Amino acid sequence: MVSERIGVVTGLPAEARIARRAGWMVAVGGGTADGAERAARALIARGATKLVSCGLAGGLDPALGAGTVLVPETILFGARRYAADQALCSRLGTPKPSAGGTLYGATSPAVTVDDKRRLFRRTTAVAVDLETGPLARVAAGEGLPFAALRVICDPAWRTLPPAALLALAETGAIHPGRVLASLRRDPDQLPALVALGRDAIRARRALVRHIDAIRACAD
Repeated sequence: MVSERIGVVTGLPAEARIARRAGWMVAVGGGTADGAERAARALIARGATKLVSCGLAGGLDPALGAGTVLVPETILFGARRYAADQALCSRLGTPKPSAGGTLYGATSPAVTVDDKRRLFRRTTAVAVDLETGPLARVAAGEGLPFAALRVICDPAWRTLPPAALLALAETGAIHPGRVLASLRRDPDQLPALVALGRDAIRARRALVRHIDAIRACAD
């Protein structure tokens, strides 16, 4: 897959380290939609001929738990639906079956259970993230095939604790000081933050297993 010059956009450095296990070119968007677009364009400038959005996602379908691997068939971003490249999806979806469907490209996080419920009813998308929508738009504008490989971290039935929303620095790295300051202001959010951390570990492990399986198939 290296010879195909696949460029991968992730939101976080931790996700980037996982994606590099497959030998792909990687750029970190920093957990924002604008950052994801800049990362996608930077990859094209480096010679990428295919684009992949890779990392964690929030669940919108209540049936999907943490660790569910997604290779969505379509991306809804703004008023437009973008069809992922089926050949690339097939490569990303092997060797184990993955959930397809639609992924919603957001420009801000879906924070509460009510937010996620409304998005699910309005869009029928099974998951949401901040990187895939901008990547799909850039790929379509440049005439490049694209796909997404995402793993549910934050299920539909969870409201994100405030500390989680403050955790990211501008680079996408975790900012412990912000987390601790939020916990001092509201210590009652600690159980939800711990549960989110456990699910993030579960999701990252699922992504590692999937990436390693893809790499093994390509060897």
